Amino acid sequence: MNHMNHMKQKREKVFEYEAIFSPNGSGYTVTIPKLPGLVTEGKNLSEAKMMARDAIRCHLEAILKDAPARSSSSFHRIRVLAMA
Repeated sequence: MNHMNHMKQKREKVFEYEAIFSPNGSGYTVTIPKLPGLVTEGKNLSEAKMMARDAIRCHLEAILKDAPARSSSSFHRIRVLAMA
């Protein structure tokens, strides 16, 4: 038998969302147009991007938690695209 048939395959899903960073006087407010109601903030652009990734990750984890059971060999990576 072929050794490759016995190897576990990992499937990856990459979720991409456009994030809008708006200066708010004390940093940036971040909104995600395709995820209404998801709003976060950061003291600077770098922190705002980190907060956006975390907010999207938490939102998707809550949705995926309620989805049908998935194989233990799958995992998710979340990528946030910033719109300047």
